[in-house]
Amino acid sequence: MIPQLFVESIDLGDGRSITIETGRLAKQADGSVVVRMGDTMILATAVSARTSNPGVDFLPLTVDYREKFAAAGRFPGGFFKREARPSDSEVLTMRLVDRVLRPLFPDDYHAETQVMIQLMSHDEEVMPDALAGLAASAALAVSDIPFYNLISEVRVARIDGKFVINPTRADLEKSDIDMMIGASMDSVAMVEGEMKEISEAEMVEAIKFAHEAIKVQIQAQLRLQAAFGKKEIRTYEGEKENEDIYKKVKAAAYDKIYAIAKVGSAKHERTAAFAEVKEEIKALFTEEELAADGDLVSKYFYKTNKEAVRNVVLELGVRLDGRKTTDIRPIWCEIDYLPRVHGSALFTRGETQALATVTLGTSREANQIDSPSEQGEEKFYLHYNFPPFSTGEAKPLRGTSRREVGHGNLAQRALKNMIPVDCPYTIRIVSEVLESNGSSSMATVCAGTMALMDAGVQMVKPVSGIAMGLITDGEKFAVLSDILGDEDHLGDMDFKVTGTADGITACQMDIKIDGLRYDIMEQALGQAREGRLHILGKLTETIAAPREDVKAHSPKIITRTIPGNFIGALIGPGGKVIQELQKATGTTIVINEVDEQGVIEILGTDPAGIEAVLAKIKSITFKPQMGEAYEVKVIKMLDFGAVVEYTAAPGNEVLLHVSELAWERTENVTDVVNMGDVFEVKYLGLDPKTKKEKVSRKALLQRPPREEKKE
Repeated sequence: MIPQLFVESIDLGDGRSITIETGRLAKQADGSVVVRMGDTMILATAVSARTSNPGVDFLPLTVDYREKFAAAGRFPGGFFKREARPSDSEVLTMRLVDRVLRPLFPDDYHAETQVMIQLMSHDEEVMPDALAGLAASAALAVSDIPFYNLISEVRVARIDGKFVINPTRADLEKSDIDMMIGASMDSVAMVEGEMKEISEAEMVEAIKFAHEAIKVQIQAQLRLQAAFGKKEIRTYEGEKENEDIYKKVKAAAYDKIYAIAKVGSAKHERTAAFAEVKEEIKALFTEEELAADGDLVSKYFYKTNKEAVRNVVLELGVRLDGRKTTDIRPIWCEIDYLPRVHGSALFTRGETQALATVTLGTSREANQIDSPSEQGEEKFYLHYNFPPFSTGEAKPLRGTSRREVGHGNLAQRALKNMIPVDCPYTIRIVSEVLESNGSSSMATVCAGTMALMDAGVQMVKPVSGIAMGLITDGEKFAVLSDILGDEDHLGDMDFKVTGTADGITACQMDIKIDGLRYDIMEQALGQAREGRLHILGKLTETIAAPREDVKAHSPKIITRTIPGNFIGALIGPGGKVIQELQKATGTTIVINEVDEQGVIEILGTDPAGIEAVLAKIKSITFKPQMGEAYEVKVIKMLDFGAVVEYTAAPGNEVLLHVSELAWERTENVTDVVNMGDVFEVKYLGLDPKTKKEKVSRKALLQRPPREEKKE
């Protein structure tokens, strides 16, 4: 039997549309939809357990996004021809959706929940990541899972001054804004993207434009939900509560926590002081009471701690470390810290420290991107590592986390548009976070900027970054510059923004409350600009401009272009010529064919080696012109002439026939020239008889007068 389908359409206003369908696929899931735009189709499913695991006090939500190679009519690369671990781009899409969905489940809902999003058909004109949030929310909308505030996500670009929703990849190349915005009907929840030095006002304008488009998409979900028949939301067992325990904990702990918070202290001192208060609170309960309700005591202590710390900020304008709301923690920087890397920088801000290194290479080291929705390469990329010791913890290492991928991507986007278009190098930055209490991704941006300049990369402009926070009770609010880790956990917003002195280059914002006013967002952006410029000043005090050249031990790269028909001669049979040349000169040579031209990259630390390669290239591509004179050197003597080498192109040889040595009859070649002699010859082109190149010495000599015949 053909199932009943329910379909809703979203008009993007420019001839394009999005459809949401339910009722056909994956009907055993709690909710499932297919979202289609053009020929791109995404299946999203939502499933949640009917019961919670005992002792779980958080929402175990998993958002998974996968792209199937069959969707693009392609085979997976590698030895095993099936999809394996998610790519970085898939992980980034998972994070974009997770960050919007997670705060919108009930606080006391702790059942294991999984949202799976799969790209099933790919249209090159449609970027699927912009549809993932819509698909996830729509799947939840037609389920009975407790999720009360529908959302959607869109990509916004600005092309020729005009905002565009969900542009094509080709259109995005022409845009100065690439932002993903996630929002509910009432408020923006997530912003992430990169920009080409736009102003704060332009950024807010782009967010507002995207929000209006999101409202239309949420209305379509509500229509689909109504047509399908809104399911009754399932009942679930919420968190255990005990008002008497809460009152007892708050009465005993609030004033003590307030007193610690308003003094201002370092992280370890503050943590120890709060732990001492917690032990005092636990001492108020018997062992039997703690065995039965110890989890509630801890929960209410955290709740009281959060309330007290927030009130100190709102009432006194004092933060946990004693700063005012606009103060930036002390900063110190150092460059060239590691003696043998190509570029390095150390950035320390308060209790956050990042060590960045730069490595320079050829196009061979470019990061290859091979996914169903995108193929290409990156000549600039950044990797971010967050070891457990950076927060004083001991944890097992289990590969690169989603968080590390996300933070590295943000820093990469912040810096990439400041790398010159004509930079010949492939550049890899690695950021090692050595201490963390406050935004390590923004420390990575700052350390990365200095490391690039230390390496001699001619950055267009230096970039700095700052993390902003927000605390509000609905009426009063405080925007916090350069937030601590605790302020991130206890606050209502985490807003990271990077840029040059002239504009924003990247941002990432997560809002944890509904209904954030745009005037608060504008104040946060203005305050962020002041802080960002202050930090930028500290960076440029350390290194004001990029080094004029790379370091002595760093590889220099020279690029040359040769006609395509000479590529084979430079490579040689089986690569013999190029391999021997690399070995002899200590260089790395990369040849790429572009538009029937050979683009040659020569990488080396020894200038003499690079010059030797250039000389070889000149020799191979040397092409004498008819009638021109060239200096040659005799390198071999023969009975019928001499083999000569063009001095301007060593290795480029030609036969000088005995008949072309002199006007007079030459019996022996050695009567005219000898090994090592240097002189000039005239190039006569190809001999019509032998079809070989022909040169002449006598053609440049004055012809002797003919003797008159005697009668």
